[in-house]
Amino acid sequence: MLIEDDLLLSQVLAEFLSANHYNIDLVNNGQTGLELAMSGEYDLILLDWHIPQVDGISLCRQLRSLGYSKPILLLTANNSNADIVAGFDAGADDYVIKPWEPEALLARIRSLLRRSGAFSSSKLTWGHLCLDQISGKVTYNTQVISLTVTEHKLLELFLLNPNRIFSRRVILDRLWGFDDAPIENAVTTHIKDLRKKLKAAGMMEDILETVYGIGYRLQSPPTPASIAEHQDSEKQSPTQDLTAINRVLERLINSLSHRMVVLEEAKTALLKGNLHQDLQQQAKHEAHKLAGSMGSVGYSHGSQLARTLENLLSSDRILTDDEITQFCQLVKALQQELTKPPMPAIALPTPPRQTHVVLVIDDDTLLTERLWIEAQAWGMQIKIAGNLTTARSLLVFETPDAVLLDLSFPDTEEDGLTLLREMAAKSPNLPIVVFTARDSLADRLAVSRLGARQFLHKPATTEQIFQAIARVLTQPKITEAKVLIVDDDLVMLATLAALLTPWGLEVTTLNEPQHFWQVLITTSPDIVVLDVEMPEISGLELCQIVRQDAKWGDLPILVVTVHTEAEFLQQAFAAGADDFITKPVLGPELVTRVLSRIERLRSLRR
Repeated sequence: MLIEDDLLLSQVLAEFLSANHYNIDLVNNGQTGLELAMSGEYDLILLDWHIPQVDGISLCRQLRSLGYSKPILLLTANNSNADIVAGFDAGADDYVIKPWEPEALLARIRSLLRRSGAFSSSKLTWGHLCLDQISGKVTYNTQVISLTVTEHKLLELFLLNPNRIFSRRVILDRLWGFDDAPIENAVTTHIKDLRKKLKAAGMMEDILETVYGIGYRLQSPPTPASIAEHQDSEKQSPTQDLTAINRVLERLINSLSHRMVVLEEAKTALLKGNLHQDLQQQAKHEAHKLAGSMGSVGYSHGSQLARTLENLLSSDRILTDDEITQFCQLVKALQQELTKPPMPAIALPTPPRQTHVVLVIDDDTLLTERLWIEAQAWGMQIKIAGNLTTARSLLVFETPDAVLLDLSFPDTEEDGLTLLREMAAKSPNLPIVVFTARDSLADRLAVSRLGARQFLHKPATTEQIFQAIARVLTQPKITEAKVLIVDDDLVMLATLAALLTPWGLEVTTLNEPQHFWQVLITTSPDIVVLDVEMPEISGLELCQIVRQDAKWGDLPILVVTVHTEAEFLQQAFAAGADDFITKPVLGPELVTRVLSRIERLRSLRR
């Protein structure tokens, strides 16, 4: 039972929980919730703190005094220690801070249901294969299969996420963590060993499917009848899907008018000359939300009006008479925008087979809710972080396939560039789309230097947002690239290879330049790193040979040298070098130049 008086929030939350196979009864006041709780059979009560008739804390206290023992999970915007203590003292089992994060909410619900015994089994099954999460025992047709700790965790990961494709990088992050992860080939070895042990136990089916160029996923279990029934229950016609989505979109559009109330109050206060600071900040916050939300549901002009309102309210000085007049006109224009009919049914693309996990870091709840609604049609699973702190917590446990990041968070002095810098340092190959209303050259330059793949300016439609995410997801990964290093110094070869290999690059080294052409043709590298000074054949001569060939003429070449004088550099570029790096070689500089050259070439070819 969900007890929540915010109609929009309760409906969105109910649909989210229903999509995760929970049956939901909606109640909008505490008194009705009390009566139903004592007369109905609910496995869990999801209870808002501020509800009419009987507030959440009083209701919780009354239920416990009447002997009610089922789990109660509080939904609250109050996160002070005193409020948390009051909730637990009243009898709540746990709490979730608004705005709630979908994955965190589901995890807390599952935890409470497990503790209360509502989940009757801790067993994960696939056909006749069974993994008991409590005992740790793995069996096939009652025969026990002996697995290593890593193989057990690997099998559990796929059984818990039956529709998810896991790349080797993500598997490394999940099972070993970022700091102590082995090389990606270790994943292939563990999967191969797991398959062998399952086959030796009598399993004729291959439980894991290799999705070439992407990763691995769980095959559909070998139970045709139950699979057909499950698929039939989930199938809906495109028209039905579209109707359901647009019903939610219509509610989201209607909810925009609620945000106008505060702006109306601010307008009235301005005209009377008594706009106090709290109301001004609240109005600024609502204008910020409207700027993003209206653009996401098709009101691009309304988004621009809201952005102008936000800028007016950002001033610390008293507004002039002209600015007050402008403010009133903007509020009126926004109201007129909202009188337009709801956006018509949107055309959704055919969903691809694989599902990509995308972390959306944005405090605009209307935008994130709509992205979450439409994500499945784009073959994506959306996880939402309403602030930078929540985003960091989610990134600790899982590396997504892509990130959509806003730069502005009015409730904190910290901006998104800080988190972008952290993600670039930890996961340099993670595709990141920056989606922001900021559009200065300084912001674009900072975003580019920190390695984001796309810069998308607000407002934008959800179709434009998903298209931007899809572009970065389909870009070939740098980690699939090959590097050929030519140097007569074996120590230098080993040093350069050691610097590049941890980035997932396939490195070939050559210390005999006379074999260069044969190795070039055999390995087909994406970039060549040449030492300039080598006996018999110099690096610049090899560079000229490559540039004279029609097939290899556009191959990126990076020369390594101790010379930095202008005359030498002119000779290097005349010979066809794309870039140079000086000795002694600095690791970050080498990696940055190699990766950027590979990505630049691939972008040009696309």
